[in-house]
Amino acid sequence: MTVDAHKETLSFQTEVKQLLQLMIHSLYSNKEIFLRELISNGSDACDKLRFEALSDDALYEGETDLKLRVDFDPEARTVTVTDNGIGMNRQEVMENIGTIASSGTRKFLEALSEDQSQTAQLIGQFGVGFYSSFIVADKVTVETRRAGLGAEHGVRWESAGEGEYTLETVERPERGTCVTLHLREDAEEFLDDFRLRNIIKKYSDHISLPILMIKRDEEGKPTDELETVNKASALWTRPRDAISDEEYTEFYKHVAHDFEEPLSWLHNKVEGTQSYTTLFYIPKRAPFDLYDRDKRYGIKLYVKRVFIMDDAEQLMPNYLRFVRGVVDSDDLPLNVSREILQRNRQIDTIRNGSVKKILGHLEKLAKDEPEKYSEFWQAFGNVLKEGPAEDFGNKEKIAKLFRFASTHNDSDVQNVSLDEYIERMQEKQEKIYYITAESYAAAKNSPHLELFRKKGIEVLLMYDRVDEWMMSFMDEYNGKPFVSVAKGALDLGDLEDKEEKEKAEQAEKDYQSLLERMQKVLEGKVKEVKVSHRLTDSPSCLVVSENDMAMSMQKLLKQAGHNVPNIEPVLEINPDHGLVKRLQDVDDDSQFNDWALILFEQAMLSEGGQLEDPVAYVSRVNRMLQELSG
Repeated sequence: MTVDAHKETLSFQTEVKQLLQLMIHSLYSNKEIFLRELISNGSDACDKLRFEALSDDALYEGETDLKLRVDFDPEARTVTVTDNGIGMNRQEVMENIGTIASSGTRKFLEALSEDQSQTAQLIGQFGVGFYSSFIVADKVTVETRRAGLGAEHGVRWESAGEGEYTLETVERPERGTCVTLHLREDAEEFLDDFRLRNIIKKYSDHISLPILMIKRDEEGKPTDELETVNKASALWTRPRDAISDEEYTEFYKHVAHDFEEPLSWLHNKVEGTQSYTTLFYIPKRAPFDLYDRDKRYGIKLYVKRVFIMDDAEQLMPNYLRFVRGVVDSDDLPLNVSREILQRNRQIDTIRNGSVKKILGHLEKLAKDEPEKYSEFWQAFGNVLKEGPAEDFGNKEKIAKLFRFASTHNDSDVQNVSLDEYIERMQEKQEKIYYITAESYAAAKNSPHLELFRKKGIEVLLMYDRVDEWMMSFMDEYNGKPFVSVAKGALDLGDLEDKEEKEKAEQAEKDYQSLLERMQKVLEGKVKEVKVSHRLTDSPSCLVVSENDMAMSMQKLLKQAGHNVPNIEPVLEINPDHGLVKRLQDVDDDSQFNDWALILFEQAMLSEGGQLEDPVAYVSRVNRMLQELSG
């Protein structure tokens, strides 16, 4: 690092270097988006100034008209985007441009390397707008000064995008930021007034601030006048029938900092005791850091078209954190703060109304456009599953949107709704049966399903990590209780005939001595050994109590380093299985112990559990094989 009194040369963060190279190559065919991204950043900077000035109007420094300006210089081969927004100090420049401060950066880059065909979309998810400058520029210069600081606190940042950047203190009388792109030879098309104006109208017409360019005469020569290129009106304030799909889409890209089109949107104006407008978008893809619950996303709050704050978490529950958009209230005070939002009845009303609108929109999407809803579910289903725990009042509405795999279609595609399951329930069936496991294969092949398959009773297969936790908040749906087929005593009610019950009771008596003998061998490992009437093919299975954690969840928590209480399951054995029948005739205690332990350990493995001593298990199996072959 080279340092003098005012200037230093620094290296980019390693992740930034990688992103720059990926971006230049993957987005090259869509070069013009650089202007959209820079204008979007400038608009955000003006919004932030307007918000901070609510409590300190001296930040305006006597200039309250917020605006953006785009210039080009054919001789110098530059395009310049200037805003008079909040600006940055030296430290903010380093944080915002030299590094990418995100715990998910490494994961994001790994995803890029795994699927090169999706690079452009993934970069869009990451939201690295400023760096798109290097698609068209071989050098970028940024001059900025934070509002409220003196002219001597200006900062100049410059880089060729090849690993290093310089940072120096400069005199800058104007607040805000000026980004100058020194264009590559193959980017000459952007040194053209008509081309730049078309890009602004295409991508940034919805920006509520004026975007200015120098007016030109009939011969194309510049005049001394500036003119506004965009409509400069808040898009969400216009009637829905006056907004084209293209305009809705471009506004989404601006508000969400996404490169892709949204999956869907809903635009509503509410009038009455309260007056407010909402424009919400459902993205097509999940952002790479979707599961960072501490990161706040996407809803911008406006009051009377004045930007108040980003990421207003009071406006949207966490399980809908994928939603992007704006809320514009006519009734809130302009000086509203996050603290005021936390105890404001008007905000509660807006939030409750917005949640109902979004859930209703998703329900309509599922009904009218199932393919599009399937796309939504794949991207955001696991986040929506957090809803029953967080939003008790809307639990039934949220559950209606859930999709699962099931034994009905023998596929890992999650496309079975609870309503469809209930429609297919057998005549005397009163319960919704499900199983949780660590994978689709483990759920599908679980021995707990054997009797259900035999009787043709559909079982929902749940294998996402969130499922076991989610089901602890789901006691029933539409009056039908949920029952795990792997927990508690199996009671099929009227679905089980009298003969089966009598057979099970008789087997319990016939095998009583075997059960007691196995219980002694497995002391400390199982709560009880009993005869099973849920097995038809497997020799044994493990069952936990109704309120206990599934074996697969216990394993996941242990792997994550959590202390999990020792839960002793019940071992159920199949009286019709050859191994169990053979075990009744084994007199040798050592041999009996081996067989009893193997039945327990095999059942543990089929549940996704972990063996305390895998080597001992292998030795026991080998001894058993020798006995069988000898």
